[in-house]
Amino acid sequence: MSDQNILDEINDIHIAMALIRAGARMQVLESETALSRRKLLRLYKEINGCSPAKGMLPFSPDWFMSWEQNIHSSLFYNIYLYLQRTEKKRPIETLLKAYRLYREQCPCEPDEKPVLEFTRAWTLLRFVDCNMLEQVTCANCGGNFISTSRYTSALFTCSLCHPPSRASKKAR
Repeated sequence: MSDQNILDEINDIHIAMALIRAGARMQVLESETALSRRKLLRLYKEINGCSPAKGMLPFSPDWFMSWEQNIHSSLFYNIYLYLQRTEKKRPIETLLKAYRLYREQCPCEPDEKPVLEFTRAWTLLRFVDCNMLEQVTCANCGGNFISTSRYTSALFTCSLCHPPSRASKKAR
């Protein structure tokens, strides 16, 4: 029985290491592993060479509705759903793989942060689980996009089909 506990702890350490490398905050690590906060802090400091960021996690589904954030969130979520259907892994392993694939498709400069950071991707999945966000189909292109419930009753048009005027400024 103690061997199984050791194996579980080793597995949690591997998952925590992958989460830390992906950019997860402490709250995510505590939620997704059974490791003590003290062990997670030590592991975080060993991997990143500094203490983790303090403060609360983002808690607003409105962030996912801005045009650029919505496109990135929707891309990530569609990757996640595909992996969830095709691979039978633990949800946290699916999340890590989906985020890795998202980052491969949406690379950023070394000194830039990605539009969708790992903790936001994790939060997105929590918001979908709590029915704060859901997927809705674009009336023009038929793509599936993240949306709040207020858009599900009306015809939804995505930011790719109808980009806001400020989107052209970002492209420059």
